[in-house]
Amino acid sequence: MSDLNPVSSMGVLDGGWSSMVGDYAIAGGWTRGGEELVVGDTEGGVYAFDGESGAIAWKRPGVHDGGALSVAVHPSGDLFATAGQDGRAMIWNAAEGQVIRTIDVGSGWVEHLAWSPDGQRLAASCSRRVYVYDTEGAEVWRSDDHPSTVSAVAWSGAGELATACYGRVSFFGAAAGELHQKLEWQGSLVSMVLSSDGGIVVCGSQDNSVHFWRRSTGEDSEMFGYPGKPSALAFDHTDTLLATGGGDAVTVWSFRRKGPEGTRPGSLKFHDEFITALAFAPDAMRLASGGRDGAVVVWSLQRNGKGGPIGAEDLGAPVAQLYWRPDGGALAALDARGGVTVSRIGQARGRIRRPS
Repeated sequence: MSDLNPVSSMGVLDGGWSSMVGDYAIAGGWTRGGEELVVGDTEGGVYAFDGESGAIAWKRPGVHDGGALSVAVHPSGDLFATAGQDGRAMIWNAAEGQVIRTIDVGSGWVEHLAWSPDGQRLAASCSRRVYVYDTEGAEVWRSDDHPSTVSAVAWSGAGELATACYGRVSFFGAAAGELHQKLEWQGSLVSMVLSSDGGIVVCGSQDNSVHFWRRSTGEDSEMFGYPGKPSALAFDHTDTLLATGGGDAVTVWSFRRKGPEGTRPGSLKFHDEFITALAFAPDAMRLASGGRDGAVVVWSLQRNGKGGPIGAEDLGAPVAQLYWRPDGGALAALDARGGVTVSRIGQARGRIRRPS
């Protein structure tokens, strides 16, 4: 673990701290209302940092054999879950850094975790199945095999769980796992995001497109022309704007009125390489993007998807994940060398330019 380092940044990214974990910082999240940041790495370690100072609150190296893969913070902020290549999921006490439940999910990698919005259930995917547990770690139900490895999970409110895989998105009842709806499309779906009410489902596809459905009608649409797979997707808090990766520019589609069909999206250009992470600020029309070039950029957006950069910093390594603090007052960035960087959000000073 390295010493704390100051953060060099521009615009609204107004200083902060950076530190290191043991290896690639693959996933994390803010716990205890934003007082601490937890991070899992590919050495299987789990670390907690004081959100304000960056000091280590606690660290637990090597808890997941082969490496951690996912972190999910409970809605209360007092618990969180981790999962990894060892086929296990763990439920933790955030304040003490103690494992209170260990779940043997399966023999494969446990790649995705998600708590239901009411905090009563934890979903975990392992290979072609998804499993749902209660807060005590007891299994509530498990799905049958999907056509391929489950590529994403997300809760549609507390009552439904959505899964994506090759050829379809499925919605299951939260209590018993009954199939509510199946949205089919011939292609490999690599990412998924839902609108806050669960009415719109968006997936990035292996064929370099973004596919979405309106659940009320079952109608589907597709956006083409991306240079690569759109693995990073994000809705803003109003469900008006959808930000997508798939290239070195962020493409932002507006769902206002009859959009996004037949409209021209916003194109946000600053990065030199592909976008790897996207996250909207809570309760604000601000978007954070991260790329393989190591840049983290904060954008101010309009409701038509247009906008410009108002903050930036260079992490020096590909960005893995981005997490806004719950109050929107800080932004955490994880990177491929094991870096953990938290930047405070200051006052906007106008748009910025990338240094030449």
